[in-house]
Amino acid sequence: MQRTYKTGTRTGRQSRPMSTEPVRFDTKIAVLLRADLEPWQRLNVTAFLVSGLGVTVPEVVGEPYEDAGGVAYLPMFRQPVLVFEGTKETLRAAHGRALSRALPRAVFTADLFTTGNDRDNRAAVRAVPTADLDLVGLAVYGPRGGVDKVLKGARMHP
Repeated sequence: MQRTYKTGTRTGRQSRPMSTEPVRFDTKIAVLLRADLEPWQRLNVTAFLVSGLGVTVPEVVGEPYEDAGGVAYLPMFRQPVLVFEGTKETLRAAHGRALSRALPRAVFTADLFTTGNDRDNRAAVRAVPTADLDLVGLAVYGPRGGVDKVLKGARMHP
């Protein structure tokens, strides 16, 4: 059964009315996960992969949030993060395409599940040649069409 939720007219404090028109972004934030990861690994890898985007590509971050009580919250991405999955081979091919397009990217390798801090994480990646990275996750940002080409062969995460 499919449910459709509609938002009624809001009254009270609201800085500007919410638009009913869908926003279509020219860019895409995407995470590609290896399909054989455990559920906790998928969540952990996704969080780690997108964590660097806001610092490196500041235009992906929106304005800070505030609730009606005046409590401030941190800003978040201004657009959705799309999560995909694929085989080890799909991930390796996507990584190569992201490199060839010089798109901003982040990698998570299987070795990072055995480290416990940022310094050791960076050392684990640095110790392995590019072609030999045991990739379990890749985040990529860029023009929508370019990111779509990088993700060729991947499917939306269930």
